[in-house]
Amino acid sequence: MNQNKIIEEKILRGRKIGGLVVFLYILLFIGSIAGIIYCVANSVDDNPEPLALFIACIAFIFFGWIPLCGLKVLKPNEALVLTLFGKYIGTLKGDGFFFVNPFCSAFNPAASTHLGQSGDVSTKRIISTAGGQTATNIEIASKKISLKVMTLSNSKQKVNDVLGNPVEVAVAVMWKVSNTAKAVFNVDNFKEYLSLQCDTAVRNVVKVYPYDVTDNVDTTGDGEADDGSLRGSTEVVARRIKEEIQSKVEEAGLEIVDARITYLAYAPEIAAAMLQRQQAAAIVDARKLIVDGAVGMVEMALERLSEKKTVELDEERKAAMVSNLLVVLCGNKEAQPIVNSGSLY
Repeated sequence: MNQNKIIEEKILRGRKIGGLVVFLYILLFIGSIAGIIYCVANSVDDNPEPLALFIACIAFIFFGWIPLCGLKVLKPNEALVLTLFGKYIGTLKGDGFFFVNPFCSAFNPAASTHLGQSGDVSTKRIISTAGGQTATNIEIASKKISLKVMTLSNSKQKVNDVLGNPVEVAVAVMWKVSNTAKAVFNVDNFKEYLSLQCDTAVRNVVKVYPYDVTDNVDTTGDGEADDGSLRGSTEVVARRIKEEIQSKVEEAGLEIVDARITYLAYAPEIAAAMLQRQQAAAIVDARKLIVDGAVGMVEMALERLSEKKTVELDEERKAAMVSNLLVVLCGNKEAQPIVNSGSLY
């Protein structure tokens, strides 16, 4: 059975000699021009032209530029994966002016992939011209791999929570390339691979949690109900999403630095119903608090009247007093007093 070959990253060192190569090329080019002039000036009948020197100078002028193809310039936090006739020979890292085999070619399958994230620059640039016309300037996609921390902000996606309610979630993932060889050789396109794994991880984690705190729901997998929720446990959910993505992109040579939930809401089709449900729950909680307070105030009033013997109340009058006090304390509107000048009997 065939197995994929595991390629380990190999850093090319001692290649920062680009300046020296350019200096030598300039000297040899000037020397070639001088050699041609010398050969032409001394090409007389009694002194034949030194043919070998002349051919060497001409050959250098026409083909001496080939080594210049091996010059590579890298800025900080950039890398270049090099292959020679299809074989991986190493990676250039760090800023500087490098010189490598001129027949080497840079390899980056994700160079032209743009996910609208930080670190991706469009390959098309619109240029305004005279007369209001526009022209498109096509830029060559760079084969360099950025080692900076980049942010991938995937679009909102609709996911069902543990109760089956549709929820819209968006996640921002901070990531960077930690192993260039794995990134370009182990997966077809590491940017698209990361984006797909982000979507999958969000779905796998969100479906474990309810949107809000719900009874009898186990979100940790320990078999016991807890109070975890998407709205109340944002940090925990984001950490689980980060760990889920990291476990999937390890083989692609990527490192997930952080993950954050940037958008969380019920889907539009149930948002209004869920808002009414939240409002109803809030009203019930408020009424419960009001009734508890009113009952306590009525009990205190009866105890004070009984202690000071201000008035003697039988059971029927106590019931009437309790009813009146509860109406006054629990009513939504201000109570209107009624003066009774007669007797209850």
